[in-house]
Amino acid sequence: MANRHTIILMQASPNRATRTFMDFESITQAMGGICALYERKLKELNPAIRNLSYDIVDLYNFIDGLADMSALVYLSLSQVMILEQ
Repeated sequence: MANRHTIILMQASPNRATRTFMDFESITQAMGGICALYERKLKELNPAIRNLSYDIVDLYNFIDGLADMSALVYLSLSQVMILEQ
């Protein structure tokens, strides 16, 4: 999954003004970016708690609570593959 440029498109609420994107060099970095986004939100909601913890279900619930989230992943095709198609 290395070197697969990934753009995450997201909309936090039904308000179109909340649309934004995040740009990453790989799918792995993009997944880390989504986790970091959730961690920032947790810190924002719980400023008095020094050590926050969460599990994958919490992360899934955060993602499901967004109005929209999509990923665009670049797949490089070699010229040989293009010519064969």
